[in-house]
Amino acid sequence: MRSFLAAAVAFLLVLFQAETVLAANLVAQVNLSSQTMTVTQNGVVKHRWRVSTGRKGFNTPTGSWSAKWASRNHRSRKYNNAPMPYAIFFKGGYAVHATYETRRLGRPASHGCVRLSPSDAATFYQLANRHGLPNTRIVITR
Repeated sequence: MRSFLAAAVAFLLVLFQAETVLAANLVAQVNLSSQTMTVTQNGVVKHRWRVSTGRKGFNTPTGSWSAKWASRNHRSRKYNNAPMPYAIFFKGGYAVHATYETRRLGRPASHGCVRLSPSDAATFYQLANRHGLPNTRIVITR
């Protein structure tokens, strides 16, 4: 009986986690190994882009978050007023945002944020705002 109860609880936890991701209309799946971001809308892949994530000494956190807030023309208070256009913040100071250093996309180069080309970041920014930030999920895996 005890093992059945443990299995039932484990099943419900997995189901709850799956429903949390499924509840989001827009999901940005960032893969640190391949340095890519795949955007799905209602479960259908809409975009696959190259990104730059945290370089050595500056980790990009792994996990799953809903988007918290957006800033069209954000500038970093922590890193010399560095431009972070089309920023979608998901965990504290971590965001998905544009970079003008597009030659570095496809390899780790940031202070921990997820960087996209300006056109890709603008597209993601528009999608996130259209779907609503609470309905936008950022999932980062190794």
